Amino acid sequence: MLALVPSELVVRQILTEADRITIQAEPGEAWASCPMCQQRSRRIHSRYDRRLADLPWQGWAVTIVVRVRRFRCGKSPCERKIFVERLSNVAAAHARRSLRLSDIQRQIGMALGGAAGGRLAGRLALPVSGDTLLRLVRRGVSIQPLPAPTVIGIDDFAWKRGQRYGTVICDLERRRIIDLLPDRHPATVEAWLARHPGINVVARDRGAGYGHAVARACPEANQVADRWHLMENASAAFLQAVRQSMRSIRRALAAGTVDPELLTSAERRQYEGFLRREADNAVIQRAARAGMSIKEIVRRTGHSRKVVRDVVRGGRTDVFRARTSSLEPFLVRLGAEWTAGCRNGAELFRRLRSAGYGGSPRVVAEWATRHRRTESAPTETPIAPPSARSIARLMTIARDHVSGTDAVAVSVIEQAVPQLVSGRDLLDRFQQMIRSKAGCALETWIKDATGSLLASFARGITADKQAVAAAIVEPWSNGQTEGHINKLKMIKRQMYGRANLDLLRARLCSA
Repeated sequence: MLALVPSELVVRQILTEADRITIQAEPGEAWASCPMCQQRSRRIHSRYDRRLADLPWQGWAVTIVVRVRRFRCGKSPCERKIFVERLSNVAAAHARRSLRLSDIQRQIGMALGGAAGGRLAGRLALPVSGDTLLRLVRRGVSIQPLPAPTVIGIDDFAWKRGQRYGTVICDLERRRIIDLLPDRHPATVEAWLARHPGINVVARDRGAGYGHAVARACPEANQVADRWHLMENASAAFLQAVRQSMRSIRRALAAGTVDPELLTSAERRQYEGFLRREADNAVIQRAARAGMSIKEIVRRTGHSRKVVRDVVRGGRTDVFRARTSSLEPFLVRLGAEWTAGCRNGAELFRRLRSAGYGGSPRVVAEWATRHRRTESAPTETPIAPPSARSIARLMTIARDHVSGTDAVAVSVIEQAVPQLVSGRDLLDRFQQMIRSKAGCALETWIKDATGSLLASFARGITADKQAVAAAIVEPWSNGQTEGHINKLKMIKRQMYGRANLDLLRARLCSA
């Protein structure tokens, strides 16, 4: 063990107890320097014991008891008459743990936070509380000097979702977070950019706030919109177009009225909710046609601003709002079993369970009931139409794998609402343009989309055309920043409400 003791100390005795080793030592030098005037002194005033926790040995906690000395300063102009010798390479002034133990505990706190780090440290014979770990993390923050960033990604994250947000800034070339800002106000971002000249590329989302801040602080920087958000916004625009066309779609499918006798219990509850929504929608639409503002309609009806805005724009017209089903991966197998003659819901569930299905038997039973009633219903009797989301999926990503019934429905919809076909083609062209990096086709696409159902999305692309064009041809995007935000969220949730700005900076930005 003597080789493991800091070289500045001279070991006098080693005592062992049941679960602890105590090392009694003293400094090896016969003199010490005054911390005020740096004058060396050999005049000893007194001595006292200083206890320092140190790294464990073979699972035993280690305590170093150092007999430190007080010296008299002999330099007459010095204000310090008596001083204590410093253990500069062993422990900090007034510390109760060695430097190497502090460093290990700080690394545990950086990786795990307070409570979890305290539990692990206790198992490693490095007992420390969670609060002390967080203090060590705050005290030991050292921001590594890095070259000035030239390519950054910027995005927001939620301190409290829907209420308060912050901003994360990443160096995309070095793949690390370089700063966190307490809010997402354009003025805060603009001030940060002004302190960091030389930025050439800024990858961001499609929000206008960051774009205006970059344009004011770094007018020469090239702004790049996020490609994933462009693809997602295009799909959302087509879904909105389908929702606005639902009345025409229901008329085309002869499903203007729904026979409740043909519905399952779950579908009947959805249909009753649709009737209530239709009554509320009629009130909102009458108020909008009378010239009333959205704010006034919200005040009078008590609905949220989002609901009122959706109704005024023609949304919220789905009869059945479908969600992703646990049966999705097994629909082909289920259809084959049904065609082969198995019509019993319990038997279908047993066969699907042997194939790996982990859902509820009720879902399979409702699927069988729905198909049984569909087959027994007269051909002229209308049945429940697909939801807007289902229609959008059938017309886009699933149109090469639709069943016979869905294929007939899609064909009827395409003939009755040809604007949806042109909107679907524009969506395909836009996404293919991004995948193939064909930036030269953007102007033509905007011109073709101006009079279509995707006109609103095309106007948004026109307003941010330079950033969208850069996103198509540039290699940079905001995907890396989104990954860092996932890491930030994990650390923030791990700290159970203790993750304020300085701790997040310490754990994400420090060396």
